Amino acid sequence: MSSEALVEIRDVNFAYDKRAILKGINMTFPKGKLIAVMGLSGCGKTTILRHIGGVLKPTKGYVKVDGQVIHDLDQEGLYRMRRKMGMLFQFGALFTDMTVFDNVAFQMREHTDLPEEIIRDLVMMKLHAVGLYGTQDLMPAELSGGMARRIALARTIALDPMLIMYDEPFAGLDPISLTVVGELIRRLNDALGATSIVVTHDVQESLKIVDYVYFVSDGAIIAEGSADEIRNSGESFVRQFVHGEMDGPIPFHYPGGNFNKDLGVRV
Repeated sequence: MSSEALVEIRDVNFAYDKRAILKGINMTFPKGKLIAVMGLSGCGKTTILRHIGGVLKPTKGYVKVDGQVIHDLDQEGLYRMRRKMGMLFQFGALFTDMTVFDNVAFQMREHTDLPEEIIRDLVMMKLHAVGLYGTQDLMPAELSGGMARRIALARTIALDPMLIMYDEPFAGLDPISLTVVGELIRRLNDALGATSIVVTHDVQESLKIVDYVYFVSDGAIIAEGSADEIRNSGESFVRQFVHGEMDGPIPFHYPGGNFNKDLGVRV
């Protein structure tokens, strides 16, 4: 990937006490590209997003966003940087006591001094962009899972961020909603000229829309490449993950000792 980088992660290590989570991570996210970060649950994917957002500080290495080292910023600088970011949380995380309109308008009211008539027009534009114009007076409890995810996406792009991060955006969606959300992520990325990072373990849908893929296992990058390169990878972990194979380096059984021996069974 040769485009100018918006996000650079270099030699990043991170640990909770003595438990290593990230181990020498190197990643580049070019401007205007849609990049997937894949791997099993607990491998460190969401921890990478938290470093990019400045929630966590690496124990070694650095994370740069738009040329600035995130963990060197003071509170005001970090606040300004986050103003340029959008985050779609797993399962949407809509404010349940607010209408659809107020959910989408929340960031505009929080971060700008725009008059309400301008905010109204912008909210309607964002709802139209995700195909849900007319839902502005509904409450989150009245939405289907796919609709709620799309409303959350409208809120994520409310301020036209330069960087959009998605934490498991396909989790819990039916096949049609999953395809709709995937196409929206691709289309909005291109329309906004943004850089998008999709953390996911939904392989097939992600490979349809992304420009590049990083595979994470046990806190380290074990493979990377285009969608076609990942589909045809000879790396045994990647092949097992992409094709959903039961046999491979990812074991079915937890390493809990010899089951038959513990039960006194003679084999």
